[in-house]
Amino acid sequence: MIETKSMTTGRWLIAFACGAAAGAVAGIVTAPRSGKETRQQLRGFAQRMSRKARRLPQAMSESVDRMAQAGKDTFTDTYPRTAPRTTI
Repeated sequence: MIETKSMTTGRWLIAFACGAAAGAVAGIVTAPRSGKETRQQLRGFAQRMSRKARRLPQAMSESVDRMAQAGKDTFTDTYPRTAPRTTI
């Protein structure tokens, strides 16, 4: 399988997000709080991340659609100027 730049970027973003989440959890767990406070904080963090994760596919889809449209617009604007002229 050929890796493209977008695949590499996607993997990097996933790794970054996982690292950030792991760091946040490690910080919360090692913080000097009671067990109840820590559990409440972890629960809140998990709920926020869950909401963000549910929105992510839609946001990515919208971003891809915008990029695809921008590419089409650029091609449409550029192609007529760069197309070879034929004479008959």
